[in-house]
Amino acid sequence: MIFGLTIEKLVVIGVIAALLLGPERIPRYAQMLAQLTVRARDLLNGAKSRMRDEMGDDFDDVDWRKLDPRQYDPRRIIREALLDDAPTPARPAATTAPAPPVGTERQPFRPGDTPPFDSEAT
Repeated sequence: MIFGLTIEKLVVIGVIAALLLGPERIPRYAQMLAQLTVRARDLLNGAKSRMRDEMGDDFDDVDWRKLDPRQYDPRRIIREALLDDAPTPARPAATTAPAPPVGTERQPFRPGDTPPFDSEAT
């Protein structure tokens, strides 16, 4: 299935094209399609041979399936990246909370009290 086209869709497209083009133009367009296919194949083979020439012996060692972008799953990549890191050593838990500095002890608000306001912070 190329570009979401199934055999049935291709047959329908072919029938519509045959009806639109007519019997006198179909052979010419079929020949043009064949030439286009041959040129595309030659272009791809030329690119492959040029790549092989430029890469040298490394070209045969490449696993091209690993480079297929359809296989990448971002969730798996992130999960593997996070799991590859060495676990960080756990910090010992504090037994008591640190005491606040002298004079800054917090008092709970009572109904009707106005909370402190810092005009420079907003």
